[in-house]
Amino acid sequence: MLALALAATLAAAPAPRVAASTVTVLHVPQFDQLQGLTAFMTRAGASSQMLNPASWRGELHPFLPLDPTRPESLEALGIDATGPLSVSILQDGRLACTRVKDAKVFQEASANVLARNGDVKAGTVKGVTTLRAPTGLGGYAGYVIKGQEACAFLSADEDTALRKEATKLVTKAPAADARMAAVPGVLYVATQQGVFGLDGTANGLKVEGTATKLPLPPFQSQGTSPYGAMAPTGLLFSRAQVAPTGVAQATGSMRSAARTVCPDCDEDQVKGVTDALAKQLTGHMLFAVDSVQVKGSLRKPEVRFFAAKQALAAEVLDAAAVKAALAPLTQLPGAKVLEDGYMLEAKAGRIYVRLKGKHLVVGNDSTVTQAVMTSLPEKGAPLARAVDFTLDPKKVARALSQVSLMDVMGDETLAAFFGASTELGPLLSKSERITGWLDSAPNGAHRFLLNWTLPQKP
Repeated sequence: MLALALAATLAAAPAPRVAASTVTVLHVPQFDQLQGLTAFMTRAGASSQMLNPASWRGELHPFLPLDPTRPESLEALGIDATGPLSVSILQDGRLACTRVKDAKVFQEASANVLARNGDVKAGTVKGVTTLRAPTGLGGYAGYVIKGQEACAFLSADEDTALRKEATKLVTKAPAADARMAAVPGVLYVATQQGVFGLDGTANGLKVEGTATKLPLPPFQSQGTSPYGAMAPTGLLFSRAQVAPTGVAQATGSMRSAARTVCPDCDEDQVKGVTDALAKQLTGHMLFAVDSVQVKGSLRKPEVRFFAAKQALAAEVLDAAAVKAALAPLTQLPGAKVLEDGYMLEAKAGRIYVRLKGKHLVVGNDSTVTQAVMTSLPEKGAPLARAVDFTLDPKKVARALSQVSLMDVMGDETLAAFFGASTELGPLLSKSERITGWLDSAPNGAHRFLLNWTLPQKP
């Protein structure tokens, strides 16, 4: 039954026509179904030029002006607005395949654009018509059409390879993409690392997909979470159910963070503590970031660590065994014993390691750590997914705004945050909320969903 259902799903949506050696694929199963998504993009584009359809619609076709906000405009170009669009982005060019409604109109519209640089060459062999012309920039543009299928190309230099690829695509049936069929969407973006589908309304964006190389442990849904009843607060609030095989990876991240903020700490002692803790963790975790306050240069790892005021809670099997596992912390430099744990003096701040019942709480800010301790519920509640998360977009915008121009010098990660602040900061500050979930998928991949909500329009 599952196989039949999958086969029916694959057959329902037009499959993408994808060129070989494609780096990124953009696929629209039905062009006239983009109105909801473009409504969000148009509204978001008032605050973020990157999302404005006017900024990226030129990428939908090598030379024809396709307007996703006006599907009916495709009729003037001879393209079927109820049909699919597949864009293959390659290292040396771009190729876009569409379904043609009126071949004559399409060819005339294309020829009018391509003829601007002169030297148009056309020919028909075995029912396949090809037209190509120089771009004026050292490359070539053109199309190949057979019946209702047309693939247009734009090459940076010689066009032989892309012309041959376009010919193959119009003369054979496209292969269904099971990755796209597995997620909903009206527009898909696919790379070797994963695929995601987008859909939306004027008030929200939905992104769902799978990714193969997220730096995350495997997860598994276990039904009831000890943190399931907690209300989301702060900049980031996330509950996770880590699979047993991923617990060691999670504690390894804690060990890596310890080396960053406490370079004088004995590595063997830290490893001994984290290895002992890994044996006691159930996999149920809570991660909370209240806010971001940058004090110093973000190019320093310890400043980055303490900038985000955060705390991690993890359920343990045996509180007494965990207490014993933490005892070696007294031997670390700057350690201080607390009534329920330890406080460690670290580079640029303090780390708190505390125990409440069967909950281990580790934080880098006393207020946030105490807030998590106080809010731990007595009873658990169901979680629909292995991981859920909530982001406060306004707090995210304020966090991004603290990345200075000097911070980005020579640091690609900080440069990306600076770019996000410039491009998305104004939109984030006007957004209502961002929520989502994560699950593990076969072969080490992860399935994810993100909902970005804007305030209701008046």
